[in-house]
Amino acid sequence: MTYLKNITKGLILVIVLSGLTGCGTIHAMRNLEEGSGGTFMDMWDKWVESEGDIAVATTWAMKVKPGVTVEDIENALATVATDENIKAVGVLPLSDELQARDPSVKQKMLRVISYCSPTTARMMVDFSPAMAAFLPCRVVIVEKDDGLWLYTLNMDMMIKMGKKMPPELKVATMKVRNTIWSMMEKGASGEF
Repeated sequence: MTYLKNITKGLILVIVLSGLTGCGTIHAMRNLEEGSGGTFMDMWDKWVESEGDIAVATTWAMKVKPGVTVEDIENALATVATDENIKAVGVLPLSDELQARDPSVKQKMLRVISYCSPTTARMMVDFSPAMAAFLPCRVVIVEKDDGLWLYTLNMDMMIKMGKKMPPELKVATMKVRNTIWSMMEKGASGEF
């Protein structure tokens, strides 16, 4: 099965690349950050494995260790945010809201916690105004049948698969990327 997947991916890549000559595609590919091909293939694999779920392909997910509570997760996220100078900019307690609307139906945890580095956000939007649609960074706590999970946007996709950034922006975005990744790891383990 793996052999067939690799052959299929190779054929698709050949077909896509042969059809892309011209139209500015080759020029655009030259403007990508180093590592874009590997990031694309990781996302492609996740997309195929999820049977076409683009959200699975474009996010990071981490299972929370058993015994770690929502409060532990939130404390871990807050600690990393404070340590790394990332501003907490809002909480959207969706499951609480749904529970309040209908107390007779027990809701699974669904909470969106937003963070931002205002300086980096400004630099990124100045570089690409469309990036504003991805602001702020979010970590989402989701309760599934097998326990709690954390989700966030795959920031490697945002950094590596986009146009090459000026050096100071690249450093700033990597700091935010590494902070969000650390938040995911520490939140999933309950470390704070």
